[in-house]
Amino acid sequence: MLEPLSILPAQSPEELALFDWLLWRYHYLPYSGAGGENIKYLAFDCHARPLACLLYGAAAWKLAVRDQLIGWSRAQREANLCYVANNQRFLILPWVRVKNLASYLLSASLWMLSANWQLKYGHPIYLAETFVECERFRGTCYRAANWSWLGQTQGRGRNDRSRLSRVPIKDIYVRALCKDFRQRLTGGGQRCS
Repeated sequence: MLEPLSILPAQSPEELALFDWLLWRYHYLPYSGAGGENIKYLAFDCHARPLACLLYGAAAWKLAVRDQLIGWSRAQREANLCYVANNQRFLILPWVRVKNLASYLLSASLWMLSANWQLKYGHPIYLAETFVECERFRGTCYRAANWSWLGQTQGRGRNDRSRLSRVPIKDIYVRALCKDFRQRLTGGGQRCS
């Protein structure tokens, strides 16, 4: 019996150390910590045993399909990108085998993301994005958690200025956290500091 589950932002030094160690040890991508604005969630079972880690951080600076979906100008993107968060890491610990846990955790973390971000950084989040490596994963849990597939990356990576770099192709998914996310991201709300 695992329920009730709890999903909490890691805040204490012990929780933050546990989060960082779990991602460093068990996630397939290298991890040396998160910079900038971010929320680190730990999921626990009813016995306080860790089940999963979710990291939300800064959104991709430019992402053509996302930017087309929002319909914002360059100036609007520069002013309002802070209202978009990227699910940078998602790890269910290797020994945890629970049907539908991944989609449940993604949905539950998004229910609290904007409010937690507001408390920590003084502004909300209106849209979440993520990248799923196509050769490794099918994105099933994101689709089951009502994320929308937008397209694929070009396989260049975020630091490729010369268009020579080749990295794995990734599916791009987004999930709106409010119905009027386009209006909020194209102008209407507060500005990020």
